[in-house]
Amino acid sequence: MSALQTQGVSGPRLTGKLEVSTEMGAFLGDTRIRLLEAIARHGSISQAAKHVPLSYKAAWDAVDAMNNLSEAPLVARTTGGKHGGGTVLTEQGQKVVALYRAMEAEYQAALDRLTARWGEVEQGNVRGVQQLMRRMAMRTSARNQFACTVSGLRAGEVDYEVFLRLDGRQELVAVITRESAESLGMAIGTEVVALIKAPAVLLLTDERLRTSARNQLWGTVSRVLDGPVNTEVTLDLGGGKSVTSVVTQESVTALGLSVGARACAVFKSSSVILSVLG
Repeated sequence: MSALQTQGVSGPRLTGKLEVSTEMGAFLGDTRIRLLEAIARHGSISQAAKHVPLSYKAAWDAVDAMNNLSEAPLVARTTGGKHGGGTVLTEQGQKVVALYRAMEAEYQAALDRLTARWGEVEQGNVRGVQQLMRRMAMRTSARNQFACTVSGLRAGEVDYEVFLRLDGRQELVAVITRESAESLGMAIGTEVVALIKAPAVLLLTDERLRTSARNQLWGTVSRVLDGPVNTEVTLDLGGGKSVTSVVTQESVTALGLSVGARACAVFKSSSVILSVLG
């Protein structure tokens, strides 16, 4: 996206705010790139967050989202060592940062060339284009976002069951209306983003417990953030993937949810929202 700035009598100038997208949609922007660069410098999420600046929670949320949407993790946790471990940028993360900065320079150069010819466009039209670009920069409030491939479809009279391949080990199931399936162009091999709000994700620790929820993702507790009423718990699913749940503090205590504990994220197929690029 681009921002319009005023440069006195010389008129407006377009300045670049580049977003990098995969087939799953936009997942990298200037703030996240600066966060990755800070992680590379400081080897710590907390220190990187201070230098961006971002809150500690927002920094972790961004890291989780990038790792979940990337084919390979951009950020990895390390254990042991002189300082007891930390956070590092992977080789994939380093390549992504370098690619972004190179594209950003070319993007800004193109905008500068466009600005040089902008005098023929009326100021009112410039503002209209800018407003349209802002409206198109849509964001989602869903905490959990997974890049998936449709691996199966089961049509019912009203609904569609959509089977989603998360990785080589795990699969998700979503239930959407027939109308939604048709409008999204659901088909085997379709690339989608699965969205699940954190409050819709329940946690359990007893592997013998049976539940009717179709989606069950086992992992290890990697982060517990206490709030005034509820607690945010993040599970490391392996392969750079993670899932976050919001539960009560009583549940955290009762289930013994602490960093390193094994737990399962459980959510209904009806809680999964699907989005496709374009």
